[in-house]
Amino acid sequence: MIGQHSILDLLLQASLVVQLVMLLLIGASVASWAIILGKRRLLNDARQAADRFEQQFWSGGELADIFVSGFREFSRLKTQGLVGAQLLDGSRRAMKVAQLKVTDRLEQNLSTLATIGSTSPYVGLFGTVWGILTAFQALGHVQQATLATVAPAIAEALIATAMGLFAAIPAVIAYNRYADQVGRLELRFDTFMEELSTILQRHAGVQAG
Repeated sequence: MIGQHSILDLLLQASLVVQLVMLLLIGASVASWAIILGKRRLLNDARQAADRFEQQFWSGGELADIFVSGFREFSRLKTQGLVGAQLLDGSRRAMKVAQLKVTDRLEQNLSTLATIGSTSPYVGLFGTVWGILTAFQALGHVQQATLATVAPAIAEALIATAMGLFAAIPAVIAYNRYADQVGRLELRFDTFMEELSTILQRHAGVQAG
């Protein structure tokens, strides 16, 4: 409740432009939360799969995708008679391609969160400015303006800013958190690739000998 008016009443009494802005912000907020929940599940699955992989020696998940790509390419090149550095370079390229595919899947929709987080406050501010302009234009036709007549119109306008912040804050927090988690997973993938490359290098050296 805001004074004698509920938030729903203020929304219904707002001008068409302000209502459209609020609908846009509600849609952005819903989309943001859908991405947040989906990304949380995806990153948790990827992190748990990486943990299981490291604990149980190549048991599945994103690290397994990288391993399988690298080892298959290593085996394929070995059957073609390649040895030494050629074997290692080919397997590293295959692992890098697999890592980029995994990273692209983990980063999907993060840009949408960043866009919602950065633009929603401005969209809300636009709705507020428009609502205040409309309110003052309406007050221009009133002979005597009182606080009781001005307050509801200002409150209607300020709701747009509040809704913009409501949509932006979770999106910004989620983007920063998930971007950090993706970066940490990428580091684990890089470390795993280096460790596997060392193993393959030793094996390639034995084959070359």
